[in-house]
Amino acid sequence: MKNILSILRRFLHGYKRYVILSISLNLLATIFNLFSFASIIPILQILFGLTGEDHSYIPLSEATTLESYIDIAQNNIYAYIEELISEYGASSALILLGVYLVTMTFFKVMSTFGGGAALVPIRTGVLRDIRNQIYDKLISLPIGYYSQERKGDIMSRMSNDVSEVENSVIASLEMLFKNPIMIIIYIAVLFYMSWRLTLFVLLLLPISGLLIGRIGRSLKKRSTKGQELNGDLLSQIEETLGGLRIIKAFNAENKLIERFQALNNNIRTTFNKIQTRYLLAHPVSEFLGTMVIAILLWYGGRLILMGNSTISAPEFIYYLVIFYSIIQPFKDLSKAGYSIKKGTASLERIDEILNAQNDLIVHDNAIKIKEFNNNIEIKNLYFKYNLNEDNWILRDINLTIKKGTTVALVGESGSGKSTLVDLIPHFYDITDGNIYIDGHEIRDIDMVSLRGLIGNVNQEPILFNDTIFNNIAFGVKNATIEEVKRAAKIANAHEFIEQLEHGYNYMVGDRGMLLSGGQRQRICIARAILKNPPILILDEATSALDTESEKLVQAAIEKLMEHRTTIVIAHRLSTIKSADIICVMDKGAIIETGTHDELIRKNGKYKKLYDIQFNTNKN
Repeated sequence: MKNILSILRRFLHGYKRYVILSISLNLLATIFNLFSFASIIPILQILFGLTGEDHSYIPLSEATTLESYIDIAQNNIYAYIEELISEYGASSALILLGVYLVTMTFFKVMSTFGGGAALVPIRTGVLRDIRNQIYDKLISLPIGYYSQERKGDIMSRMSNDVSEVENSVIASLEMLFKNPIMIIIYIAVLFYMSWRLTLFVLLLLPISGLLIGRIGRSLKKRSTKGQELNGDLLSQIEETLGGLRIIKAFNAENKLIERFQALNNNIRTTFNKIQTRYLLAHPVSEFLGTMVIAILLWYGGRLILMGNSTISAPEFIYYLVIFYSIIQPFKDLSKAGYSIKKGTASLERIDEILNAQNDLIVHDNAIKIKEFNNNIEIKNLYFKYNLNEDNWILRDINLTIKKGTTVALVGESGSGKSTLVDLIPHFYDITDGNIYIDGHEIRDIDMVSLRGLIGNVNQEPILFNDTIFNNIAFGVKNATIEEVKRAAKIANAHEFIEQLEHGYNYMVGDRGMLLSGGQRQRICIARAILKNPPILILDEATSALDTESEKLVQAAIEKLMEHRTTIVIAHRLSTIKSADIICVMDKGAIIETGTHDELIRKNGKYKKLYDIQFNTNKN
């Protein structure tokens, strides 16, 4: 019950009117159902002569209690039917009772339909709301979160787990607002008709409930395992699509197929058990309900035959019909209970994302800065990804980058270059030390305004499966085609774009795979040019290109760097000879700084790297 209330409280806040409408219509459906079945009693008692009692009208004003009001109303109905029979005959009375039954059934089914239709906006709305919450959270979480999570598992939580929670919410609604209403009203009528029979039935029902409950106890655990396996499956698919070139190059197709099939078979086995237990709810509840009816038929019939019953034989038939109507809501309750077990397991997996903490520290009353005026200052900076480990990625970094200058970071792979530039836009939180922009510590700066000052061009060009126009205009509101074309011309991209089939409306494909590497990189540069940031970070932007593409991209980069403060991570040292400051990094520390000529004269690490690269290129 706690889980059900938690689900309803979290996801139904904006759908109260639909909940109220569904409850009201389900209540009407139950009442109409009772009235339609009520025609059984007069049919049996009067039409077929099971009683010779004559009834006369009694004014309702003589009723003093609810019980007497019901008795008088029932008496008047009998009197009206007797009058019909005497005046028009039994056949006409039968027709009128049939019309009454059809009318009540029509109102019942329409109310039932309305009650179900009122749940449709809730179902679709909850699905939308949960996905929006997860997506908003995924966007807001720091980059460091994704180094510990698998993409496939996150996708599974956003698709499969969300669907399970959606089904759980609707099942919860039916469990709390539809079925209990029907059961309570039916049981109240049964108690009114015969408290002795009803008490006897209620003693049997808990036994059935315990047996049904035992079947579903393991569903939550198995459902959690099943959703985790779905996450593994999506992760493997994502890895396969991203690594097809390597898979084929190493003839590893069969190895991947075997691994996938093993995982897929494991998923099949797990979900076989889940679905089998889920489907068991219906036959078990129906069988137990039939057993209870059989016992009730024996017990109630025995009381009537012995003359110890407070209700007549026709009323006992009506009693059985009402009781049989309770069985379906009980069956729905048992299935809803299983669905809620599965939904709760999925909800816990979703909550692991929604409750994930954003460990990026932004102080209260963070300031917004619109321009960059003086310098970037890094003081006594230390950083490691895991606070519980002793492996420092950066150690005692001190560096001042003045406005309008170009600073190059060089060093072997793993020396901490990319990590250092990722700390400036606050992608990760600093472990110790400080980074200042114009004297403001970055944790005191509003994150949106901080990143608005910085443009990035990475080693791997990142494009979205959209048009070239939208990729260049990404992050810039209301960009015009003229502005996009101007940025593309500066980035040496306009000429090849115009030659494409749809020009700037050309779809670049998944990750821009319909373009060459040089074309993708020039579009990324055009995107940075359009943003027009005062601070620019270039992370080995030309290292993965061929010579011809590199020349075009390098020319675009030089245009981009004009009048900007630039931090360059360089693989080819020949491209950063003109940098104002070159910082040589090794094992997370800056071990040398200076211009190209100064570092060559020092004959240190930079000179060694340059000689190795120069001699290699020369050979």
